[in-house]
Amino acid sequence: MANRSKDGTVLEVKKSKLKPPPLFKVILLNDDYTPMEFVVLILQRFFSLSHEAAMQIMFKVHKEGMGICGVYPKDVATTKVEQVVSYSRKHQHPLQCVMEET
Repeated sequence: MANRSKDGTVLEVKKSKLKPPPLFKVILLNDDYTPMEFVVLILQRFFSLSHEAAMQIMFKVHKEGMGICGVYPKDVATTKVEQVVSYSRKHQHPLQCVMEET
């Protein structure tokens, strides 16, 4: 749609297209020391998963070595990773949590 100014020039309104921000997968990595119950607790507490969904991801981590907890914008993913690692260290578990771009 064009708008006409007082002096007769025509101004065109351009709509800028913003692409959505890149998304990042938050991934838990398996280790031989962190109890399965603690992994389920992490998934429920920091990723708001039901007990059943947390159990499924925990078993995936256990069997396949890693499992995706969720997909988020970069700042949210970074915060989740920091929260999981900090909480794990506080409770003396070596659980690793990383993120990678989708």
